[in-house]
Amino acid sequence: MGLGPWEIGLIILVVIILFGGKKLPELARGLGLGLREFKKATKDIKDEVQSATDEVEDIEKVNKE
Repeated sequence: MGLGPWEIGLIILVVIILFGGKKLPELARGLGLGLREFKKATKDIKDEVQSATDEVEDIEKVNKE
């Protein structure tokens, strides 16, 4: 039950009608900035979790010795 080419075309047509051709680049730019910020936040969280995991592993190694 995915989106076919006709459904995607209809969605694009509705967006163009609602926002007009002049607003589309501005909307796309905003969407791109939002996605970039989301990816950055996701990467930061992954790095923080990896750092905490590494610290725990180091502490366990020290305690075993």
